[in-house]
Amino acid sequence: MNAQPPANRSIFRRLLDAAGWPVLLVIFIPIAVILQYGGGGSTAIFITAALGVIPTAALMGRATEELAARSGPGIGGLLNVTFGNAPELIIALVALNAGLQEVVKASIAGSIIGNILLVLGASMFFGGWGRDEQKFSARAASAQTSMLFLAVAAIVMPAVYELVVGSGLPKPNEVIVDYDSSVETLSLVVAAVLLIAYAAGLVFSLKTHRRIFNPEPADLEAVGESWSVKKSVIALAIAGIAVAAMSEILVGSIEETAKKLDISEFFIGAIIVAIVGNAAEHWVAVLAARKDQMNLAVNISIGSSAQIALFVAPVLILASHLLGPHPMALVFNGFELAALILSALLASQVTQDGRSNWFEGLQLLAVYVIIAFSFLIA
Repeated sequence: MNAQPPANRSIFRRLLDAAGWPVLLVIFIPIAVILQYGGGGSTAIFITAALGVIPTAALMGRATEELAARSGPGIGGLLNVTFGNAPELIIALVALNAGLQEVVKASIAGSIIGNILLVLGASMFFGGWGRDEQKFSARAASAQTSMLFLAVAAIVMPAVYELVVGSGLPKPNEVIVDYDSSVETLSLVVAAVLLIAYAAGLVFSLKTHRRIFNPEPADLEAVGESWSVKKSVIALAIAGIAVAAMSEILVGSIEETAKKLDISEFFIGAIIVAIVGNAAEHWVAVLAARKDQMNLAVNISIGSSAQIALFVAPVLILASHLLGPHPMALVFNGFELAALILSALLASQVTQDGRSNWFEGLQLLAVYVIIAFSFLIA
């Protein structure tokens, strides 16, 4: 029987048990709100709002895990994959409503490459440090990388169409929101097909071939007492509202921050927003790898990338017909296309043998740094 926590625990300790280390950043939530409505500078607003997203995303992740633990493997798995990328989806929807389509597309590409190169790379590096090698299920990794590669192949086709038939690919800092109707139609078709593939993937991973996707249980750190369903639902609702509020403030400060810091909105979307939306999940993957739970680390990094390509991107395409000034065409620029394709190839290459070491992780991190710097100076 689990020991009950002391009744006189401090509020801070309860929050720390609930969301882990990201709770240390919760102070930035009220700071961001005060700066937003008190006339603070755009850069300070952007930074505090970005940091404020992290604890709310962590709380959402904890609430989802608690609900999943009480729902059985089928419903639990569905909850995890559905809410796994909810924070970045909320940020993207807010940006879409503000008409920042290039930021949205950059965040899609940045999340995919970040999960593969940054998260998987850091997991392999820190997990492999001090060990000869680590092992994970090559079969499960192969299934996930196959889904990711097929999804990436599909989402780059509108860009290929625009490159061959249309007016060419947009430049990294170029804002194009009114594409030809044929490209918009192709984007819709791609979105519909990907969502069907995503639904089929859920059946595959949660039902017919569930035994393949069965990483060892995570025993990362004590997180206090278990939550009831009611408490988990309330926490999930509060986290969702908080993420939406921070996203609104964050997105509203992007344009002015980009001008003041002399960096592109493209870089902000692909690197900064992508990292912020996944920071808590990234930490879990690295911590799991350090504890030699590479199945979990690989599942988080590659599985999250596949979900973004199969679910988040199509949902945003469909949502763009209801939000924002124009429907969003799934046309990535050249840097994004190269990064997406190379990341999918690298994911397949480094996971095919079911073994990893710190040097493989270092190489993935090196590629991410090069891509990030290319995005910065583009």
